Amino acid sequence: MASQLRDVRETIATSPEPSDPFTDLPRREWRDAFFALPEAVRETLVADMDRTQLERFIDRLDPDEVTDVLGYADGETREALLATLNARRREKIDFLLSFDPESAAGLMSLDYVTVDRDRDFSAVTERVRRFEERTGRVPTIFVTDEDRLLGELPGVALSVADPRAESIDDYVRETPHVRYDRDDEEVLDVFRRNRERTVAVLDEDGDVLGVIHADDLLTLLEEARGETLYEFTGVDEEESVLDGPGEKVRRRYKWLILNLGTAFMAAAVVGLFESTIAAVAILAAYMPVVAGMGGNAGTQAMAVTVRGISLNEVSLDTGKRVVVNEAIAGAVNGLITGALVAVVAIAFSFAEFGLLLGAVIGISMVANLVIAGFFGALTPLLLDRLGIDPATSATIFITTATDVLGFFVFLGLARAILL
Repeated sequence: MASQLRDVRETIATSPEPSDPFTDLPRREWRDAFFALPEAVRETLVADMDRTQLERFIDRLDPDEVTDVLGYADGETREALLATLNARRREKIDFLLSFDPESAAGLMSLDYVTVDRDRDFSAVTERVRRFEERTGRVPTIFVTDEDRLLGELPGVALSVADPRAESIDDYVRETPHVRYDRDDEEVLDVFRRNRERTVAVLDEDGDVLGVIHADDLLTLLEEARGETLYEFTGVDEEESVLDGPGEKVRRRYKWLILNLGTAFMAAAVVGLFESTIAAVAILAAYMPVVAGMGGNAGTQAMAVTVRGISLNEVSLDTGKRVVVNEAIAGAVNGLITGALVAVVAIAFSFAEFGLLLGAVIGISMVANLVIAGFFGALTPLLLDRLGIDPATSATIFITTATDVLGFFVFLGLARAILL
């Protein structure tokens, strides 16, 4: 099934007229196929579908899903499609469309009912029954006290409670909530902290506007993971694996040019020691080792620091300890890895250099991993203070520091000791 869906996604994404392979699918598969597509492909597909096709598509979707689809349509098409819906459904969708799609309200659904804490179980059961008859879906039950949210009444309580002896108050459990205008990252944080299946969405006055289910966040979680990976590699988060080569070039070339500039800086440092490398050619074999280890160690320090920044655990004002810890950790790791590389260098070059080449490489590894830890922690903190996203910008500066300073230390020591 997964491989079939993957094939369908690829066929739709690569087709010059994506509506053809999409509408050729059985209608029951349209929803799953559409929401499995990358966002850019969804937009292209909606633009390629005519109004009749779109009308048939949204006819079987939930209001919050219809809102997602209409978000990709132009204004004229959106209004024409809304006009085809019955009044109750159109009212719900108009309500959802009025919110930012990347906010809590943009993620919520309207599959909920609110009941006052003084209601008995029979009244709640009747309220739920009417909702199911009208929508075909089981609602989340929120309990309120004069419009103040108290929590959620689990549906199972309707079947296990004794309606004559117990109050719904006895079964209400606290429900996490978020204001409607909070961004999707904050919604994810609420779910991570509470591990609940639902989150209530409230307006400015604390009244319930909607509900977000854990299932609604699966796509958002996948997108967040992808964005994190994209940020660390300098790839535009809107880029899809199914994009053509021209689109990929357009999204990447600026980043590569910036990296090229920093690479010339490292090359300039190497050029200063051209005579040293010519005299001791074996140095060229160990240069990638020194640079690679520094880059990896710097990225590790950066990843930990960026995570700390995102969780509000550290800032530039409180980051001294973080920088010092990363530098010390770099020194220790440098001693371990430097010793290993030194042993290899001595084993292969003892006849010519004795212990000296191993000493140069070992000391250089320690120095470069200290540099990596220092800049790997300090650079994100500085960028965060300047209002620049460290996840998208720090890597290039850290790599430049480890390459330039690492080569300078390594080749400088080699010139001083081996020549």
